[in-house]
Amino acid sequence: MSASEKDLVRAARHRGPSLVAVSVVYAVFVLAGVILPTVMAGGRHFPSPFEPDAARWFAEQPRAALASSLFVFISAVPLGIFAASASSRVQFLGMKVAGIHIAWFGGIASSVALATSAFAQWVLAQPGLSDSTAHALHLFSFVAGGPGFIVPFGLLMAGIATVAGLQDFIPRWLMWFGLILSALAEVAVLALVWRPAVFLLPIVRFVGLFWLIAVGAILPNSKEPRRQAQVSTTRHGEV
Repeated sequence: MSASEKDLVRAARHRGPSLVAVSVVYAVFVLAGVILPTVMAGGRHFPSPFEPDAARWFAEQPRAALASSLFVFISAVPLGIFAASASSRVQFLGMKVAGIHIAWFGGIASSVALATSAFAQWVLAQPGLSDSTAHALHLFSFVAGGPGFIVPFGLLMAGIATVAGLQDFIPRWLMWFGLILSALAEVAVLALVWRPAVFLLPIVRFVGLFWLIAVGAILPNSKEPRRQAQVSTTRHGEV
């Protein structure tokens, strides 16, 4: 292969971080933020703000609360990187549609919401808070890391699923799976006024982990496969 051909091959590939690696790192920190604090608290899981005496968990388990805030904050970083990189890659593959920017906005907004929830958890782990203050901070952490995170996370999935799926960058089943999850994410906003809708939050959060990894593994980083398909189609048409 000549130098000019190598330059063409490099130019045809998207330059950016591995989406698989970034999504796996995100998933690892999300799961670590659930499992490790529970282990550190002797099996007592991170409480819901709607449980009675939930604020006592933070006073009795400050190290577990700090660990939870650390992992939640760290997980926000690879999520934002995934959103920016996936949006950039789809645009590199030739798409110039609003869905790309919707996905980017959703990813960045959900990343900021996670970080905000983590900061509230960190404050909760500090000594000397009154019960009323702790309860208010716990509710704020929940709303930021729950509906505040899930709704824009749904926009990230919807944007990537629609653009990549309709252009056959990902299989149609993966596109529809992402759209179903994104629809559930938007419905989860009802958790703000209807408490039973809270059950949608963990479903979208944890199933969405696997969806991101699958998209990261399948979404092409090169224009070459698509170009070859177009050439093949043209040749068949000429015949």
